[in-house]
Amino acid sequence: MLNGGNVVLIGPMGTGKSTVGKALAEKLGWTFVDTDAVIEEKAGTTIGAIFAEQGEPAFRKMESETIASVLQGETRIVSTGGGAVLAEQNRKAMKTSGFVIALRATEETIIMRVGNDENRPLLQGNAAERVRRILEERKHAYDFADFTIDTTDKPVEVIVDLIVSRLPRGEA
Repeated sequence: MLNGGNVVLIGPMGTGKSTVGKALAEKLGWTFVDTDAVIEEKAGTTIGAIFAEQGEPAFRKMESETIASVLQGETRIVSTGGGAVLAEQNRKAMKTSGFVIALRATEETIIMRVGNDENRPLLQGNAAERVRRILEERKHAYDFADFTIDTTDKPVEVIVDLIVSRLPRGEA
C-alpha cells in the first residue's frame, strides 16, 4: 500500500489540484477530498470570510487540523490549498500518509486561471503581482513531493495518466 494509502496533490493555486484530483479519484475509484471545501463546510463560511474575520493564522490552524484528519483515511485523493505546505506538520503528515504529487504551471497560466477569482483572499489587489510574489516566496515549498508535473499545456486526462503511471505498483 502507498504511505497511508492516499495520493496528496500540492502546488500553487491555479495548477489544477481540484480538477485533476476529481478526475484521478474517478479513474481510480477512490474518494476525492478538497481540504479547502472541508474547511468551508466545517466553518459554515468561505475561506475568504475566514481570512477577513479571523485572519490567516486562524485559517492555517483549521487547515492543519483538517489535513491531519483527512489523511487518517485511505484510498483518498486529497487536494490541498496552495499554502498548506508552509507548515512543517502538514508536510510531515502528507509524506507519512500519502504519495505526494506537486502540480505546477507557468506564472502566465496561473494568472490566466485565477486572476479574476475574487474568492481567493491572497489575490486581493493586483492579482498578477500577487501571483508572482507568492510563486517567488514558495518556489521551493513543494520540493518534498514524490514527483512533480507541469500542468501548463496538458489536458486533465494526460495528467491523470501520468500520475497513475507514477504510483507505486499495486496501488492503482
